[in-house]
Amino acid sequence: MESLDAPAPVTAARRAIDFLGALRHKRTMIEARDRPMAGLATWILTVDRIGNITQARGLAEVLGLDATLKLIAPRGIAAAIAPFGWPDRHDRFGVPGTPLGPPWPAVGIGIGRRAVPYLRALTRAHPGVFTIMMMDPVFFYRDFDVVWVPEHDGRQGKGIVSSPFAMHGFSPERLAALRGDLPAAIRELPGPRVTVVLGGRNKQFAYPPGDDRRLAAALASMARLGCSFLVTPSRRSHPELIEVVRTAIAGRPHVFWDGQGENPYGTYLAAADQVVVTGDSANMTSEALATGRPVYVFIPSGEAAKFARLHEALFATGSARPLPETVESLDGWPASPIYGTDVVAREIERRWHARFGR
Repeated sequence: MESLDAPAPVTAARRAIDFLGALRHKRTMIEARDRPMAGLATWILTVDRIGNITQARGLAEVLGLDATLKLIAPRGIAAAIAPFGWPDRHDRFGVPGTPLGPPWPAVGIGIGRRAVPYLRALTRAHPGVFTIMMMDPVFFYRDFDVVWVPEHDGRQGKGIVSSPFAMHGFSPERLAALRGDLPAAIRELPGPRVTVVLGGRNKQFAYPPGDDRRLAAALASMARLGCSFLVTPSRRSHPELIEVVRTAIAGRPHVFWDGQGENPYGTYLAAADQVVVTGDSANMTSEALATGRPVYVFIPSGEAAKFARLHEALFATGSARPLPETVESLDGWPASPIYGTDVVAREIERRWHARFGR
């Protein structure tokens, strides 16, 4: 196990600023060279959790990997003791007749503690695989070629790659393409268009009724100033939150995704002049930053230390601010797109070169 240094929460803003400097430098390098891992067959090993899938796929897209999603579903003792132990011997990656076996991938990506036994088993069965572990593996830091941990989780140490924000696939190029193909119903909304990204209750945030009312009041103040809205809830959005948001924006033109059909989340991000995002998700706040639009972050009550570090890093970028109880102007402020997945990808490519010399 690597020797891990205790994190210094007060440096979250400083690390975010340093990361932005690295991002600006690396982007010029990215444009001038090919992606050495492009086209390599890759397995993504994860439980069926949208946040995990989004991050792993986003990283795979930046690297240009030919990725296949293999959902794992460990049960009983195998699930309880993960990341220790072994893969569930009955697990077929969600596809009957598809056990852990050849043809082997060139790259394996695991995300979340329950993926650790599967990714370790892959390295034992196929020592030539290049492995990327996303999220804290708790103990097995030396078992993988790359371990990526978000900085707000507080894991710092030799061999660990970290970044202030979550991995995702909303690159500037992807968002630009979506902006060029907006549906008529969105193009016709009066500006400024405010995209509202709703999370909801999870292990860290209980969302008492007062939180729902605070968010609704802030959105109502924006509505009085004359904006339109694009609203997308998530699987975690509780009915009470959805209802108060509907009521708050009812008097203004809006499009509210009802969960039917294809999720328009990416289109809503691309169409935004401003974004309001609930601060209960590292993924959603990081994706909001990629828009290059002013981002308001609504912080639910009961903020844990690791989320406080994340939000400190968000606000240090200058593109995000806490959502006030009453918004008094829709003028916004200067903001730049922040897409850090490519910085992590470059470090992964460097380690690929170091191992294979390609």
